[in-house]
Amino acid sequence: MAAASNSIGVIGAFAALAALATCNMSGVTIGAAGESAGSVAPSFAERVEEVAEEIIEERPAEERWLDDRFYGIGSTFDGYLGIAMVDVQTGALVHFNGGETMPQQSVSKLWVALSAFDQADKGTLDLAERDTVTFSDLTVFHQPIRKIVKARGSFTTDYRDYIRRALTESDNTANDMVLKRVGGPDAVRSVLAEKGLGDIRFGPGERAMQAAIAGLEWDQRYAVGKTFFEVRKTVPHGIRRTNFDGYVSDPVDGARANAIATALARLARGELLSAGSTKALLTLLDEVKSGPNRLKGGLPPGWSLGHKTGTGQVLDIVPPGVIGEQAGYNDIGILTAPDGKRYAVAVMIGRTARPVPERMDLMHKVVGAIAGYHQRVNGSVPAAGS
Repeated sequence: MAAASNSIGVIGAFAALAALATCNMSGVTIGAAGESAGSVAPSFAERVEEVAEEIIEERPAEERWLDDRFYGIGSTFDGYLGIAMVDVQTGALVHFNGGETMPQQSVSKLWVALSAFDQADKGTLDLAERDTVTFSDLTVFHQPIRKIVKARGSFTTDYRDYIRRALTESDNTANDMVLKRVGGPDAVRSVLAEKGLGDIRFGPGERAMQAAIAGLEWDQRYAVGKTFFEVRKTVPHGIRRTNFDGYVSDPVDGARANAIATALARLARGELLSAGSTKALLTLLDEVKSGPNRLKGGLPPGWSLGHKTGTGQVLDIVPPGVIGEQAGYNDIGILTAPDGKRYAVAVMIGRTARPVPERMDLMHKVVGAIAGYHQRVNGSVPAAGS
C-alpha cells in the first residue's frame, strides 16, 4: 500500500541519516572551526529536510494534491488544529498537523461504545442488560436523560439504548452509564491499547474532567440546572486561564487526528470488532444528530457521512461581545462516495476564538478537498488539474 511503502522509506532514510551523523566522513578533513578544508558538508538537519522532500515527491500525485489542499486550508485558519484523512481502500494517510495531540471532548464517546461492543463480542457484556439512572448518575452539559429523571425520579433502559443515546444524541449521562458498566476509564484505556490505538487517550470521565478544566472539583449539585455555569463564574480568572491552558496544552482526553482517522479506517474495514458489532457501531454513527453543519454540511451530492462531534468549554472571561477561546471543536467520521469508496476523516480544532461559521467553513473545505482527491484517484479529474 502507498502509506506502508512511504513509511518504510521514511524509516530507512532516517536510519541512514542517523548513521551518517554518528560516524566520520572519510576523505574529509575537518578544520578547527568544524568545517572541511574544501566545501562545508550539509548539516544533519539539512540532510533530513532533503530526504523528506524526496519522500514527498515520491508520493502519488493525488496524495500530494490533497496534501497541498490541507495545507492551504489549515495554515490560513486562526486556531490550533489537526486535519487527517485515511483512504480506507489503500490505507494512504494525508494530514495537516495530524501528529499533534488535540482535545477530543465528546469524540471520546466513540471509544466507550467501542469498548462496550468489544465486551459484547467477548461475551462479557449483554447489551440487552438493563440499568437505572438516578439523580446521583447525572453529569453536566448536554444530557437529555436529565429531563426524564427530573420528571420521573429515575430512568431505566438497556445498554444498547444507552450507547445509542450517547452517540446519536451525545448524552453525557448515557455515556457515563456505559462507561461505568464496561469498567471505567481504565477499561477503555485497556481496549485502546489492546487494539493498537496508543495515540488516543481517554480521560477520567465527564464530571471530573469538565470540573477540572473550569478550576473546580466535581460536586453532584452541579448536575442540576445551570448550577455548574453559575459556580464557574465565581472561579478567579487566573485560575480559569491556568486550568484551561493546561488542558489544551496536554489534554487528558487528547488524541492525534492521524490516530483517529487510522482507527476509523480500521473500524470501517472490520479490523476492530466482529462483523455484527462493526455494522451496529457504523449504523449509529450514521444516525448522529449533532453537528449537522460541520463536516456533514460540506457533503457533495450523493456523498454520506457517519460521524461523531466533540465540543469543549469556552473560556468566557472576556468582555461582552468578544468571542472566548474554545477548547475543542471537532468532527470525525467516515465519508462514503457515491461509488461506495470510503475515507476516514478527522478535523480537530484544539483551540480557537474564530466564529463558528468560520470553523464550519473549514470543515466544508476539508470535505470538498477529499471529494477532489476521490475524483483524481478514480480518474474523474486529470491528475494535472488544479
